[in-house]
Amino acid sequence: MNDIQKQIEQEREAARAVCDTSGATSQDCAAAWDAVEELQAEAAHQKQKPQKTSFDTYCEDNPDAAECRVYDD
Repeated sequence: MNDIQKQIEQEREAARAVCDTSGATSQDCAAAWDAVEELQAEAAHQKQKPQKTSFDTYCEDNPDAAECRVYDD
């Protein structure tokens, strides 16, 4: 499990504890679940980012390599 998933689980546990203590309709409970939703949104956003390929990394490290050259028309 990656770090953001661990954070989401920790925030869920914290939100459940706050809601048990403060009540399900309290502002503290709502704020705790908002924190969970923010982390879930961030996790979804990170999944959408295109990952660099090994070739991209190679070309960043070796921009003058023949296979990395870009020619304009």
